[in-house]
Amino acid sequence: MSLNKAAHLYKQLSVYKRKKLFFNNFNYYKYISKIFWYNCSSKVTSSVLTNIDRPFQDKKIDLTSENSGPDEKDSSIKHMKYSLLFLGISSAIFGSYVIFYFGAPEVDEKGEVIPDDYTPMPLWKQYILRGIKQLEKFAVLIQEPSREKLLPDPLAYPYYQPTYTLILEFTDVLAHPEWQYQTGWRFKKRPGVDYLLENLVGLYEIVVFTAEPGMTIFPVIEALDQKSLISYKLVRDSTHFVDGHHVKNLDRLNRDLSKVIVVDWNTQSVKFHPDNHFVIDRWNGNDEDKILIELTDFLKTIAETNITDVREVVQFYKQFDKPLDTFKQKQIEYYESQQKSEKPRVQPKESFLKLWNLLL
Repeated sequence: MSLNKAAHLYKQLSVYKRKKLFFNNFNYYKYISKIFWYNCSSKVTSSVLTNIDRPFQDKKIDLTSENSGPDEKDSSIKHMKYSLLFLGISSAIFGSYVIFYFGAPEVDEKGEVIPDDYTPMPLWKQYILRGIKQLEKFAVLIQEPSREKLLPDPLAYPYYQPTYTLILEFTDVLAHPEWQYQTGWRFKKRPGVDYLLENLVGLYEIVVFTAEPGMTIFPVIEALDQKSLISYKLVRDSTHFVDGHHVKNLDRLNRDLSKVIVVDWNTQSVKFHPDNHFVIDRWNGNDEDKILIELTDFLKTIAETNITDVREVVQFYKQFDKPLDTFKQKQIEYYESQQKSEKPRVQPKESFLKLWNLLL
């Protein structure tokens, strides 16, 4: 190879050196190896490499950081210590304020301290114990429903109050949450929602009871129920938080539980009152789903036959893996037996009673 070509190669190396690409990463070595593998003989390669400054050849490469060094590591450790110290001091100040604020004794209208169980104790102990007691009350407030009566008292005559109350979970019963990159979180309406609401309104007092936050779910329910067929909406603050689950506590519902049916796919959410819980399949967004239509026929039959205690019916159908399919099959058998019967046609009310006796 001519000296001119060797000089040109050295000039290329000088350009990389000026750009501070020497020995900063392994790309430099790859570039050097390609140049001398394809363009130079072994003698020229050795002669050119000898012209590179020795300090650069002996320099060690730090793969962790380009500019890291002992001083920077010491500085980062020092910053971490200061951050932890600041966090500890802030926590101590905040904790002291909480104890001072919640542990203060109650005073009357004249500003005098009202004696309590902690008054004979030392002052510091009074504040600590009172503060702990107030924090325990606050924890109970978070775990239990926000009010004693979740629903107002039933309407009195002359206003109409449905005999039965239907509690519906929203998520994966009436709608399914879906996430897309373009739109974010959206709720997909389940097939048969309108059919269920329109056929059961008047027969049931329809209530949506969900563990979703109110700020999120209220606009969604209003968009789903544009005819305002849902009587009440209960959200997360109405649930009882137990063992990591938001439980629907029907004791706070202010209704006769013998006339209450809860439709939900999650057994944990109604574990206080399993006798009132009618379990259906969780909806995952399938457009061919017909569960709500079958459920409407089942609930409509209960209301029209004036069942005294709906819990007996719910418990009976719980023994089957697919209760709605069982109900549908018994209903078909009943109508077939009616067609084969030669007896005169009975009154509608008696017909419903015989139907229900057969279904049970």
